[in-house]
Amino acid sequence: MNEPTVIEAIDNIYASLRADNADIDDHIAALKLALAREGAKEAVFDPTKLAQNNRSGRKMMQAYFRQRGVSVKFAT
Repeated sequence: MNEPTVIEAIDNIYASLRADNADIDDHIAALKLALAREGAKEAVFDPTKLAQNNRSGRKMMQAYFRQRGVSVKFAT
């Protein structure tokens, strides 16, 4: 199986969010591995692609990902 890049893992997370968080934990784990492979410290998400693009939704996402070992930042 091919390991996804960080960008592919992030795209999979966007798709999961649109599908009511289907398999989100698996996608977060794949993102964590991709970040480690590429030597990145945090994942950068486009807030316009989020279902809840408000402060509360972004903070909830950051907290959920942080609990799973992934630091999240949002593009401006």
